[in-house]
Amino acid sequence: MKEAIPGGEKYVQIKKKLRELKLHTVCEEAKCPNLGECWSGGETGTATATIMIAVSKRFCNVKTSRTPPPPDPNEPGNVAEAIASWGLDYVVITSVDRDDLDDQGSGHFAETVQKLKALKPNMLIEALVPDFRGDSGCVQKVATSGLDVFAHNIETVEELQSVVRDHRANFKQSLDVLMRAKEYAPAGTLTKTSVMLGCGETPEQVVKTMEKVRAAGVDVMTFGQYMRPSKRHMPVSEYITPEAFEKYRVLGMDMGFRYVASGPMVRSSYKAGEFYIKSMIESDRTAASVS
Repeated sequence: MKEAIPGGEKYVQIKKKLRELKLHTVCEEAKCPNLGECWSGGETGTATATIMIAVSKRFCNVKTSRTPPPPDPNEPGNVAEAIASWGLDYVVITSVDRDDLDDQGSGHFAETVQKLKALKPNMLIEALVPDFRGDSGCVQKVATSGLDVFAHNIETVEELQSVVRDHRANFKQSLDVLMRAKEYAPAGTLTKTSVMLGCGETPEQVVKTMEKVRAAGVDVMTFGQYMRPSKRHMPVSEYITPEAFEKYRVLGMDMGFRYVASGPMVRSSYKAGEFYIKSMIESDRTAASVS
């Protein structure tokens, strides 16, 4: 499987602005294979980016610090300024865990979303958040900030949580976060989660996990192939076939998920998926205004 080398006018424009404002993206930090497609707009024409704010998982290439500095108070404004100048249709705001902060970074998330919406009311914003250690106040702060999609990744099947994720994270806590977000957020806000396959899970475990995620009211689920970023990261257990990914997609839609993106190159923040989510939200709002 191959991806085109990133390039093009929009790609250069976004990269230049990021450096000027000293902003970071998961697209670059995690060495995402879809970076060129997402930043250029690709076949759908929907240009997207995943911005990291308030700057450890065993499977992630994002650099973290044991003693991170406090969040830059100017960062929400800088992020809003940058994105307003790019002409993006859909943006994902995320961060590393900030357990060192009293509000675990939830206030920084909320302020960034609010400043973006003030400048670009029609831009769709997804917040991809940590589990905030299950703190409902933090979840509520982000869920009611004006975002369009509340995302939190369960990362792997229930049985492998302690192997793949940080020891402070767990499946039940993640499901609780997603359920509370759905409860707190205004009507029409979507919830979303993601799983990386190839970590040692069985098909039966994947299906059982999907059932529990759907029972928690999650609207969107994505599946991608885990790829080892370096030798110090967890090894790949198995490369899942495209046919198996497609079976999970079909099964997910049959279970009642509103959208499922499933494929080897799919990531939790994935341009093609965001294009369909964008269409879904716009359709919902049109139907609501008519009724």
